[in-house]
Amino acid sequence: MSARPSSRAAGPAEPSPASPGSVGAGPVAVKGAAAKGSTKRPTKAQRAWLARGLEQAGGKLPLFDHNGRRVSARLVKACLDAGWAEPWFANPLKPDWQVCKLTEAGRRVLGSAP
Repeated sequence: MSARPSSRAAGPAEPSPASPGSVGAGPVAVKGAAAKGSTKRPTKAQRAWLARGLEQAGGKLPLFDHNGRRVSARLVKACLDAGWAEPWFANPLKPDWQVCKLTEAGRRVLGSAP
C-alpha cells in the first residue's frame, strides 16, 4: 500500500512568520516600537493627573484623584516610563505608593514649559 498525500500538503502555502504578509508579525513590532517612542502623547487621564502637578510646589503629583480614589499604579508607571514624571522620594508609611513629581518633559507635553 502506498501512503496517501495529506490534505494539508495539497492546500495553499501558509505565509512564514518572517514574511511581510503574515498575520500578527507587524502589529506586535509596531506596538513595541511605539511604546518606547518619544513622540508619545498622554491619554486624557494621564494629562489630567500630570496637570495637577502644575498647581503644586515642586510639581508634586497627587496620590489620589479628585474623588479620593488612589491614582492607578498603571497610570503612574506609564507616566514614569514616558519620562513625564519621576520618583520624588520613598513613602515610609506606604512603601508601595510611588510619590512622584512632574518633569520638564511632563511640563512640555502639557504645553506649560518655561
